[in-house]
Amino acid sequence: MDREIREIKVVCFRLGKDAYALDIMRVREILKPQRLSGLPVAPSFVEGVINLRGSVIPVVDLRKRFGIVEPEASSSNRLLITVIDRHSVGLMVDSVSEVVSIPVRDLRPPPALVKTAGYRYLIGVCLVKDAMLLLVNPDTILADSESEELGELRAAARDH
Repeated sequence: MDREIREIKVVCFRLGKDAYALDIMRVREILKPQRLSGLPVAPSFVEGVINLRGSVIPVVDLRKRFGIVEPEASSSNRLLITVIDRHSVGLMVDSVSEVVSIPVRDLRPPPALVKTAGYRYLIGVCLVKDAMLLLVNPDTILADSESEELGELRAAARDH
């Protein structure tokens, strides 16, 4: 049976003035921000860890990771719980707006000529309701060494 994927459902979120999306199949939960425990010597984009039903989950601030100027924390901030390299990770975003279906044929690769830091984190771009939507590839958010480091930090936090 040849079943080609014709559309994907994505969770839309904002970072600053830009609209981003993450494949809904990669999102385990959407939560309000929780009390964070700090991590010594963590990368600058890692805000700390949360305890989610007994699991220690590092929280990555996508604004910092993508090099976007940070605003004040807001009641609309959300954590997208996803899995990166077999580990749960919380992604801090400014707000979550909706779930939409995107026809795969409408996805375009990120512009090759644009070398801004954030484009290496993208799968593609598309127009949704006349707005540019940037589709994030969660597997590129952490380099292998950073993923290993977070695993070690997670283990250290669990042991204390």
